[in-house]
Amino acid sequence: MKFTPLALDGVIRVELDVFRDVRGAFMETWHAHKYAEGGLPASFVQDNWSESAKGVLRGLHYQVQQAQGKLVAVVSGAIFDVVVDLRKSSPTFGKWLAEPLSAERGSALWVPPGFAHGFYAQSERATVLYKCTDFYAPAYERCIRWDDPDLAIDWPMKPGMTPTVSPKDALGKLFKDAETFD
Repeated sequence: MKFTPLALDGVIRVELDVFRDVRGAFMETWHAHKYAEGGLPASFVQDNWSESAKGVLRGLHYQVQQAQGKLVAVVSGAIFDVVVDLRKSSPTFGKWLAEPLSAERGSALWVPPGFAHGFYAQSERATVLYKCTDFYAPAYERCIRWDDPDLAIDWPMKPGMTPTVSPKDALGKLFKDAETFD
């Protein structure tokens, strides 16, 4: 496994070892000792699985209490994964970062607590598995609009295209009005 710190403090790309042969492929997705050595000292309490059709955008989600760190990996297909730093004390507060993730590539993304997270499905179907450091708490869940003008995220869509979003995500707040972390 290879661990690469990215431009936003605490966000780490994980390149998994994929072993392929005539039978298919094998990959170790979680190993506590290796991840700790790579800078991810997290313990996980919940695994989430989602499947999305091409053009679906999920996010940008976070919890203001019980903030979740997430280890995001793609089991099938490909996504454009985005994180936004919501920590006011961070030098990268309000900045976003995107990382392409795919089952073929065999990579994952560590998103520490204090970030909003979302993704856009680029393949016909994309199956995403993510491990969380805290439990889902609907009362603390928040959402920032995917098309926030201040964030100006460069989603990989054709001009004029609108992604498929949930009714809840369509009501996301603008970044300037969102609750953030100290």
